[in-house]
Amino acid sequence: MDPALTSLLAASIAFVGSHVALSHPLRAPLAARLGEKGFLGLYSLVSLAAFAWMIVAFRAAYGSGAPAWNGQTDLAWAVASGLTWVALVLFLGSLKGNPAAPTTPAEQVAEARVTGVYAVTRHPMMWGFALWAVAHILVMPTPRSLILAGAILILALLGAHLQDRKKEALQGMAWKGWEARTSYWPRWSRLPSAGWRLWAAALILWLAITWLHRPGNGFVAGIWRWL
Repeated sequence: MDPALTSLLAASIAFVGSHVALSHPLRAPLAARLGEKGFLGLYSLVSLAAFAWMIVAFRAAYGSGAPAWNGQTDLAWAVASGLTWVALVLFLGSLKGNPAAPTTPAEQVAEARVTGVYAVTRHPMMWGFALWAVAHILVMPTPRSLILAGAILILALLGAHLQDRKKEALQGMAWKGWEARTSYWPRWSRLPSAGWRLWAAALILWLAITWLHRPGNGFVAGIWRWL
């Protein structure tokens, strides 16, 4: 394997592995030793370091290997554009009133209403990341993109599953009740329940982010491909 791709693969494994390890088996003993704030500081430092390594390795792997298929078709770009818009709807909707947030008490989880993006999935942020990854794999199936986006896809979906198990252990019936009222797998037919304001906000942000692809990454994204 190309050395640049090897470095990217190692960075991606470190990124996913450190998140899983620190969020689950290592969280309790480290939090007991360092305190909650100390643990969160360590978690943030390790995550940022692994992410920075992954981005540097990704840029270094430019031109390493041919695409697995032709992602530069109008159909692929249209599908990817739609997926990233939906991803932003889910992500933005998850920033308010998220029962999965670390600071949300069990009593609040037990009383949580299934509205907005939570009517689609109880893990809207994770599924937003997953859709982002799928969209990038679809249009940029180069070895480096498959590794980086694949790592984010695995972390998002595995992380959501493991979060359910952790929350069940920590919050018992409160979280199990939330699981019974919601779905891990997205109910796509309920996307309109996110509300037009959220869709509009996501569209504005999506237009800005995709426009910035050209100066930031050297190529266009979204509708700017056709404009």
